[in-house]
Amino acid sequence: MSEMSEQAAASGAAPVRKKRFNRFDSPWFNPPLIAGTIMVGAVILLGLLGPLFWNMNLVYVSSSPLNLPPAWVHRETPVATQAPTPAATATKASGGLGGSSILELMESTPSPHRDNPSDVGPGNPSGDPAHPLGTDDQGRDMLALIIAGAPSSLRVGFIAAFVGMVLGIILGFSAGFLGGWVDAVIRTAADVMFTIPVLAVLFVIAAYLKHLELNEMALLLAIFSWPAPTRFIRAQALTLRERGYVRMARLSGMSTLGIMFKEMMPNLLPYLAASLVGNISGAILAEASLEALGLGPTRIPTLGMTIYYAIRGTAILRDMWWWWGFPILVLIFMFAGLFQIAIGLDEIANPRLRGAKAQ
Repeated sequence: MSEMSEQAAASGAAPVRKKRFNRFDSPWFNPPLIAGTIMVGAVILLGLLGPLFWNMNLVYVSSSPLNLPPAWVHRETPVATQAPTPAATATKASGGLGGSSILELMESTPSPHRDNPSDVGPGNPSGDPAHPLGTDDQGRDMLALIIAGAPSSLRVGFIAAFVGMVLGIILGFSAGFLGGWVDAVIRTAADVMFTIPVLAVLFVIAAYLKHLELNEMALLLAIFSWPAPTRFIRAQALTLRERGYVRMARLSGMSTLGIMFKEMMPNLLPYLAASLVGNISGAILAEASLEALGLGPTRIPTLGMTIYYAIRGTAILRDMWWWWGFPILVLIFMFAGLFQIAIGLDEIANPRLRGAKAQ
């Protein structure tokens, strides 16, 4: 016990309460939530402010030099050697093809990879500060692709998760609060959807549809995003409908919709927000999987389509790591930010986690 508490106890006065560390000492200001919000906000700001500082016309094909590495990559230019004349080659061949002659003939043969300045090799150009993250084999600037693609991928994930969450809220509250045959039908439909291999079905649908746009892909993903929030909200509604304030609302004559969305739903907001964030991550992952197979919008830059073009251009075999490396890093950054937000919201919804950390 501190000296102030001892003095207060000796004098009979109430002990002085320890002040908070600062005025913002609130569950909503936990470190994971702040860090995740900053990370996801950075991606959003990248899409909003990036076009103000970078030329977005560089996302178009043939708008930049081909296959430039990042600006910090420097390559040595080999000394140019004169190719032997046909007569000299014939002389070597007529003299017998020994081991050394074969090696010399192979070295003198023009290689399509070495003669093409677009391919990887010692003779390739070094990085250009005008293209900090390099360019791809279609002459598109990688930084412009990241600025345009990252917010587009986040947008698809948010639309799909939001639509799925709205459907889950309506169906979940209806099943949990109304019960009876409504609960049986909705619960059975959600269970059936869980047994469907979602990615396989999405592959078939996306392959059948031609010229898929971003909003269409988001709605396509939303079709399979509602079962999880429906089951979660149904379980919570089954618990909340037996609470005292819900019974009082029934006795007071409040409508069913009023009880569900005015009395019960506000108590679930932290849980709903955490579920929404999880659904955004799942939707972005599904979108990137579809686009990496070439089943996404071809006319709109996204991170998944950037990875697809890297795969199509054999980036790994040609050591063009920046074609696929930067999009994957941005995806990891987005997933890490969303995960931190989910952890922070979980701490808000579950006071036991805050108590465990305090101990």
